[in-house]
This record gives sequence, structure tokens and C-alpha cells, in this order.
Amino acid sequence: MTLVLYSVIAVSALVFTVASVRRAVWYARHPLHLRWELYPVPHEAPDRVAHGGSYFETSEWWRGDRPVNRVGEWMFMAREIALLHALREYNRPLWYRSFPFHLGLYLLIVATGGVLADAVAGMIAGRPGAATLLRGGCAAIGTAGLVLAVAGAAGLLIYRRTDPALRVSTTPGDLFNLGFFVVALGLVGAGLLARPAGAPGVWAIAEGLLRWDVTLQVPGLLAAGLVLSALLAAYIPLTHMSHFIGKYFTYHAVRWDDRPLGGNRKIAAALAESLTYRSRWAAGHVSSGQPASWADVVAANPAREEQR
Repeated sequence: MTLVLYSVIAVSALVFTVASVRRAVWYARHPLHLRWELYPVPHEAPDRVAHGGSYFETSEWWRGDRPVNRVGEWMFMAREIALLHALREYNRPLWYRSFPFHLGLYLLIVATGGVLADAVAGMIAGRPGAATLLRGGCAAIGTAGLVLAVAGAAGLLIYRRTDPALRVSTTPGDLFNLGFFVVALGLVGAGLLARPAGAPGVWAIAEGLLRWDVTLQVPGLLAAGLVLSALLAAYIPLTHMSHFIGKYFTYHAVRWDDRPLGGNRKIAAALAESLTYRSRWAAGHVSSGQPASWADVVAANPAREEQR
């Protein structure tokens, strides 16, 4: 059983890493998106962000370099990732369920990282275990993470089934994903609570995994929870839950991309490539009866074609 547990965790970690990288590359290779040109954007100067302005307010803005406020972007992203600020502002009832769920996942990531880092340090130093303060901190963070993640996922599951506005857009996959979180993390919590005295806990399992100690006897309920949690981690980047990757591109490549075209060879090349794609739209103002390139579509005059 321990060998199966270690193997599943190792393979799942590899799948998660490879799938996440592939997903990021897939997003990065997408064609140039239609730009929103909606202001303010956080990489503008703070005084312009305050009143919704942009660099277009500058006289002869096309001359010289355009300053970009990266600190503003980082602060915006930190607030959005950590606090789900937009969801809180525009859909407070959903935020009450979603924020605890995401916060719980963040805490679990921190706790897991702390446990693994200490296990690695212990192997390097040739000593088992960690400082009591570190163990207590990771235990507290991990426990809070488990409770918040399970409660948040359960809350989202119930809300998707009971809210009329959300129910119409809920798919079986959405319900399965949330149920997966509840069952997997719930089993981990139950396994830790039901663990017999003297049975290996989180630290012992982490050290055993790094040493590949298959003689370690992991309790069955806890092992089942860890196996399901590892499979869940591998499953996430293969689904639409990979929005934790796509969100970066949504903001930086769509909402905030306001680079001027003039003199930018990279954008010009991307636009030239996009114009070679074939259009299969059936709308009368676009369709020419045959799949045409976007260069043909944008060069056509719909009003003149209608007169003919």
C-alpha cells in the first residue's frame, strides 16, 4: 500500500508540473487577442489610474518610451489572487463560498511546502524531524486549510445546486470537480483524526516519501485521502480549473495589452499571421459564401457588397 501511495504522489506531481507548463505554453502561443482598450489599467501611473486615464493623454505619446508601472500590476494581481477582489465586488454571495475555498487551498500549499522543505533540510542535515515551533505552525496552517477548503467546496457545491442564476450554467463537470475536492480533502482530514497512536503522520510520510521508505505503515484511510488528493492535483491542470494559469494571460494579453502598434515588429508580425486565418462566420456582413481569409473580410465593404 505504501509503495502505491508513493508512486501515485510522484507520478501525480510529474503530471501536474508537465500539464501546467504545457497549458501555459498553449496559452502563450494563441493568436493575438482583440484588445479591450478599457481604462484604467494598473500599469499606468497611479494618478492616471485614479481617474481612469491612459498614456493617450500625453501629447505626442507615440514619441519616446512609454513608462510601465509594474508595481501597480503586481499589487493588482496580488489583491485579485489573494482576496478575489473582483468577485467580492461584483458577486458577494458567491465570494462568501469561493474565498474560503481558495484561501484553504493557499494555506494547504503553504503547509505542504513547509513540511517538504523541512523534510529535505532534515535529509541534508542528517537528522529527522523539525523544530516544534515549525511543526506547530505548519499543523495549524494545514488544519485551517483543510477546514476552509472542504467547507468552501461544499458551500460552492450547494450554492450551484440551489441558486437559480448559477444553476443554469452549472455542468455535471462543475459538480464533479467540487465533489472531488470535498471527498479527497475530507478523507485526508478524517484519516488524520482517526490515525492510531504511534502511526505515521504528515512529517513521517513526507520523510518516508523522500527516502522512498516502503516499510512505513500508513493508515489506510489517510493513505486513501492522500492518493485521491494527489490524483486531484494531477487532474486540475487538465481541466478548466487551470484558470490559475489562464488568468495571467487574460489580464496581461487581453485586458491590459495596450502597446502601440507603430514600430512594434512583434505585434505587426502577429497581426499579419492572424489575417491569414480562414473565416467561417455565417453572418451576412462577413460571409462571402466561401471561407475567406480575415484579410479578405476586413478589406471588403459590406455596404458596397449589399448594393450589388
